[in-house]
Amino acid sequence: MLLSVDDYVKGILNQDISILARAITLIESNKEYHQKIAEDVLRKIVAHTGKSFRIGITGPPGVGKSTFIETFGLYCIEKGHKLAVLAIDPSSSISKGSILGDKTRMERLSCHPKAFIRPSPSAGILGGVAAKTYETMLLCEAAGFDWIFVETVGVGQSEIDVADITDFFLLLMLASSGDEIQGIKRGIMEMADGIVITKADGDNLSKAKLAAARFKSALHYFSHPLKNWSVPVLPVSSLTK
Repeated sequence: MLLSVDDYVKGILNQDISILARAITLIESNKEYHQKIAEDVLRKIVAHTGKSFRIGITGPPGVGKSTFIETFGLYCIEKGHKLAVLAIDPSSSISKGSILGDKTRMERLSCHPKAFIRPSPSAGILGGVAAKTYETMLLCEAAGFDWIFVETVGVGQSEIDVADITDFFLLLMLASSGDEIQGIKRGIMEMADGIVITKADGDNLSKAKLAAARFKSALHYFSHPLKNWSVPVLPVSSLTK
């Protein structure tokens, strides 16, 4: 059944997750009549947005973004927050199909009543975010989610675009053989508001601490947009918390 604009608005403001999900589908649709309804919905809910804290989370494949997001997300919920996770999946440039596997990798978080996870295909869009990520965030804010995570594709230099639509841009990195910094593009290092060295546990703990020290030292050669901001670099473990 096709809902009216007012049905969508009422459902979103009443924190109806099924209506929120349908509204996001409208936002992502390429059909003209869907886009018209979506635009009208956005106009009516925009007054109820702007109060959430948005975190962009990026990092190379294998760094453990989903594991980190689940652990950190559950912690935020324990502190009384409602969390929306927008997980941007890589898409086929031909079919625009997407893996959409993040929800299955965050099983505990996806089952929590105060969490909403929405995988969205990037559809070949560079910048680490989907074409309608910003509008989707507005819908989530209107639905009462006061913390929003945007997990990016993890493709490199283009990831910095996520910094433009979030309040805090977090870079996740792995400790390796000492060449961690060489593989990071200058733009990402300059835009990162915080850096986390993941999997800092067991035999990897000492390497993670050393990598954190290297990143902290390297940051002196980069200029952050906020003049007096000191970028924190922390080794963390999603297992030992």
